[in-house]
Amino acid sequence: MARTKSKKNSNDSAANLGFEAKLWLAADKLRNNMDAAEYKHVVLGLIFLKYISDAFEEMRAKLIAGKGDYKGSDPEDPDEYRAENVFWVPKEARWSHLQASAKQPAIGKVVDDAMVALERDNPRLKGVLPKDYARPSLDKHRLGELIDLIGTIGLGDAANRSKDILGRVYEYFLTQFASAEGKNGGQFYTPNCVVRLLVGMLAPYKGRVYDPCCGSAGMFVQSEKFVLEHGGRIGDLAIYGQESNATTRRLAIMNLAIRGIEADFGPEQADTFRRDLHKDLKAQFVLANPPFNDSDWHRADDDVRWAYGVPPKGNANFAWVQHFIHHLAPDGYAGFVLANGSMSSNQSGEGDIRKAIIDADLVDCMVAMPGQLFYSTQIPVCLWFLTKNKNDKKRRDRRQQTLFIDARKLGTLIDRVHRELTDADITRVVSTYHAWRGEKGAGQYEDIAGFCKSATTAEIATHGHVLTPGRYVGAEEVEDDGEPFEEKMTRLVAELHGQFAESSKLEKAIKANLRGLGYGG
Repeated sequence: MARTKSKKNSNDSAANLGFEAKLWLAADKLRNNMDAAEYKHVVLGLIFLKYISDAFEEMRAKLIAGKGDYKGSDPEDPDEYRAENVFWVPKEARWSHLQASAKQPAIGKVVDDAMVALERDNPRLKGVLPKDYARPSLDKHRLGELIDLIGTIGLGDAANRSKDILGRVYEYFLTQFASAEGKNGGQFYTPNCVVRLLVGMLAPYKGRVYDPCCGSAGMFVQSEKFVLEHGGRIGDLAIYGQESNATTRRLAIMNLAIRGIEADFGPEQADTFRRDLHKDLKAQFVLANPPFNDSDWHRADDDVRWAYGVPPKGNANFAWVQHFIHHLAPDGYAGFVLANGSMSSNQSGEGDIRKAIIDADLVDCMVAMPGQLFYSTQIPVCLWFLTKNKNDKKRRDRRQQTLFIDARKLGTLIDRVHRELTDADITRVVSTYHAWRGEKGAGQYEDIAGFCKSATTAEIATHGHVLTPGRYVGAEEVEDDGEPFEEKMTRLVAELHGQFAESSKLEKAIKANLRGLGYGG
């Protein structure tokens, strides 16, 4: 079962949420009239710079102390830092220098110079960092206040300066910016609870992980967290990503660098359908949240990826599905988000493509999700889980079978328009899937009316190859209270007559009061 430390993580998160939320409110006050999409890069760039500098200063203190393996080391030798996977930070980019200049009118240029110096001395960061802090439209007094505010992150002992704290602040801010940007926020952010569910289902312990529309890299961050929580190490996963939006791609690289995670994003941003940057990749795990029902996409009719049918020009859903399958290793698993229409649509040949994928026995599990999970859309969504090998010897033989889970009733409203899955919700879905797959120690699977059902490919065919879980799981069983029907009916009728009598008495009293006031006959 995934997320064995979910309870601890939940408590840790709750303990630090106040700090993160207060930091966000303070930073948002400094936004003034700047658009959230623009301000995002200002704030996240500074948080990244603070992390880089903190990690550097911790390493520098070890080199200066010169104990153990660091005896005789030169604290000003960049190679000493690179050998420990720590970015070298030149003097003009160190946070202490920025903090000292925070009240100066030229602070914008100081920050830009720091970003340029970091990219110059660290090839991994070339072209990644924001470098427009000196622009006239950015209030330099507020920029200085923002630097002072971010300077409070990581103060205290070494534990509180850990990259985990800065990483969580970065992730929390991504969430808030996604909310502030609304529809556009969905281009770079997938809700954390959805990512955790996808990762928990796939359980990526070791191998190649691929996301061809990776946004700000949340799938990769959660995959690495999963590995660490289950006794693995950073590096057990080889990460491959692609992103078509240049600014979002930069967010992704920064998001991973904060956590010391390396990834191959290709040489630059690129549209996955026009230019596949990892053409020969076969991944053990594919995780993705592609654009929903995208009608503005490039299609080549003779593309090798269309093994199950040419997807319609007006909707890229099944172009993405076939792209994922194309890059899946023989022993691999894919988990991804799609609009609900993908489960039942027969327009423009989509039904034929879905039928071909089902007949090829690739669909392992379908999950119907609750509404209001995404900041970017109110379109209902589902999760698809595919595999090329349902009889991989590590698990039970699931050939010609598909698990359906209806999770639409799960989740808790966190405000008027947004819902989140709780740890318990995620655990319930994940453990159901792992039990059905026959994972060691996952328990015994059984169908639960209204929630989950294991269906055969033949049964799916009788439903016209529609994959909507509600068609298979049936209605939730109503608990029998043991009261005989005749007795219950007699009791309910008596209660109803009593309510009618009470209603009549109330009506007469109201009419009498109205007459006393001179109204009514």
